Amino acid sequence: MKNPACLCFLWTFALIRRSGGEMFTSLQTVKQAIRAEGKLIDHLRTYIDQEAERLQDVRRFYAKVSALHTELYKGSTAALGNPLVAFTLIKRLHSEWLNVVFSNEAQENAEALRSGYEEEEADLPKVEDLRGAARGLMRLQDVYALQVSGLSRGRFQRVTNGEVMDVCSPAVSVSLSGDDCFLVGKVAYEQEDYYHSVQWLEESVRLFRGGQWSLEDEGTLEHALDHLAFSHFKTGNISHALSLSHELLHYDPMNGRVLQNVEKYEKLLDPARPPSTDGSMRPSSAYLRTRDTYERLCQTQGSQPLAHQSGQNLTLLSKLMSFKEPSTTSKVLFVHYLLLRPVRREVLSLRPFVVLYHDFITAAEAEDIKTFAQPGLRRSVVAAGEKQATADYRISKSAWLKGSAGSLVEKLDQRISLITGLNVKHPYGEFLQVVNYGIGGHYEPHFDHATSPSSPVFKLKTGNRVATFMIYLSPVEAGGSTAFIYANFSVPVVERAAIFWWNLHRNGQGDEDTLHAGCPVLIGDKWVANKWIHEYGQEFQHRCSLNPEE
Repeated sequence: MKNPACLCFLWTFALIRRSGGEMFTSLQTVKQAIRAEGKLIDHLRTYIDQEAERLQDVRRFYAKVSALHTELYKGSTAALGNPLVAFTLIKRLHSEWLNVVFSNEAQENAEALRSGYEEEEADLPKVEDLRGAARGLMRLQDVYALQVSGLSRGRFQRVTNGEVMDVCSPAVSVSLSGDDCFLVGKVAYEQEDYYHSVQWLEESVRLFRGGQWSLEDEGTLEHALDHLAFSHFKTGNISHALSLSHELLHYDPMNGRVLQNVEKYEKLLDPARPPSTDGSMRPSSAYLRTRDTYERLCQTQGSQPLAHQSGQNLTLLSKLMSFKEPSTTSKVLFVHYLLLRPVRREVLSLRPFVVLYHDFITAAEAEDIKTFAQPGLRRSVVAAGEKQATADYRISKSAWLKGSAGSLVEKLDQRISLITGLNVKHPYGEFLQVVNYGIGGHYEPHFDHATSPSSPVFKLKTGNRVATFMIYLSPVEAGGSTAFIYANFSVPVVERAAIFWWNLHRNGQGDEDTLHAGCPVLIGDKWVANKWIHEYGQEFQHRCSLNPEE
């Protein structure tokens, strides 16, 4: 009989928070998946132990019966004359073999394992998570010019001047199986993205040819060959499609569909037909105009700062940032704040004006902000007319934090106000937005300020976003830079630092030089906090110019 305590354990409540779907958009929910798999491991361990006990019984029965045939029955009729021997033989053949062969024990063990899996199912990735993660890998491949063959070995490499170079060396490395590569290639294939499907399926076929199929695999060599052959056909490489189809027929010679394809490919290779063009082009992008610059800036993974300022020169600070010098009271508070908590300042650009404040936030404060935000994380959205919607060009989850009196959020608001001289209280400043990026998490080139009168940014009725203050809450091993496209520089992630820039000219028009992007996170867990400051409320802090062109 099965242990009742074990059965009760399988019905315990899941202790981890529900991910809310779209797991690939935030590494925080990926961490929750790790905890869910930990519980599945416990269920599998119980299943293995119970199956081991069952198999031990099966082996004992096998040993008993084998011994009887070796020692008692072999070459002797005297044994059958013993009624006890005859009885035990008849009983064994009638019921004992039946009980072993048709035992419910194996089924009960499997059902208990399935029950445990179903308990955790709500916290496990869905098909959209698998597809989103696969697209994340392809995004990293593109933006950082990574080789698929290197990725399959757990290496982040690209070819530079004809040599294979390591882009970075992750602290933890894992290689991909043929089935892993097949699933990435299949996602691209289903999207008719044959540029990527060819590369990933080629690697899948190579790995399947050199290895063996495993129980947990979904794909096989035959599946990979089938998808790869058609991908090559769609890109115009007919001869390779034909060669792979012949290889597939070796494993499945009666496959009518493949036989028809072979006939079709042979006709297309007729010398009388004009050669087809190579269609293996990278899919187009809505940001094609700036894609090359965007990716180059992401690959540099850093900026070349315009200047470095490390003192607390209030006159220089106010002059560079072009805001009215604070009142006497505010100025005294500002001086005291900087004396108690020095802020090193690094000016990165004058047009647009971008400045980096080092050590803006403490490690403990950063952890607290992340902890406060975690329960409210939801898929990040972008403006779509008067509404907001999710988009593939922004992969992250975000939460909005309101600052109550004396809270950490309110203290950060006060700190931002002291440094910038701006009024950041709601509604002149939006609530603090905390963002966690997912697998290949990014935000392609965009403006923070509204470019349409119908934008949701104007719902606060405090004008447009005049400035952005973004705090880096965590380090990353590689990637994740903030790239300013037209200004042609990028800012790497600097843990606990903050970056500030103006979004609008003094005449209220948007500054096109602030077109920027959050580069995909290559390795690491990127967290940022955004504070968007609006026009209204800044009349005496950031005055308009007499020059309408300024």
